[in-house]
Amino acid sequence: MPYSIPEIITDNLIITILDPADFSLLVKYEKSNQDRLSKWEPTRSENYYTDKSVKSRVELNVESFKSGSAITLVGLDKTRSRIICICNFSNIVHGVFQACNLGYSVNTQDEGKGLMFEMLQACIDYAFSKIKLHRIMANYIPSNVRSEKLLTNLGFEKEGIAKSYLKIAGIWQDHVLTSKINPSHFGI
Repeated sequence: MPYSIPEIITDNLIITILDPADFSLLVKYEKSNQDRLSKWEPTRSENYYTDKSVKSRVELNVESFKSGSAITLVGLDKTRSRIICICNFSNIVHGVFQACNLGYSVNTQDEGKGLMFEMLQACIDYAFSKIKLHRIMANYIPSNVRSEKLLTNLGFEKEGIAKSYLKIAGIWQDHVLTSKINPSHFGI
């Protein structure tokens, strides 16, 4: 499905798909947040953080957006010089399912300022109104109380527990399954 590259302006962020020419912003974001995020992500090789690998992933993000299979958005500061937060809608399925998975992260120095909530609120609205998704699924490790609170505040509802769901930080971990249904689809 062809869509134009989104640019969503909120009070504190410019949200868009990172241009491959700006891959160095993602290099800086990932390196500065590597230690903190490692407990919530799969184990990464050192190669994952190289300029070549990051640039390749940014190029793939653009291609995935064009093909309609995934959308990876960055929340930039107003000068477009720093990534504050990231969200991705992956495994997008159209047709009768019209759903995806949501992942996200925020820069360590920007935690607790409401910026992740601000970004996700705008991006979820985009996914529902522009991409016409029906369901967004987001899962979190039970000990991640910040994610639990964030998703609850965004209107996600718990659906259950998936045992040994994903290998995070080198360990198979349970996840709480949540979802949010497009509010414009109720009663259809």
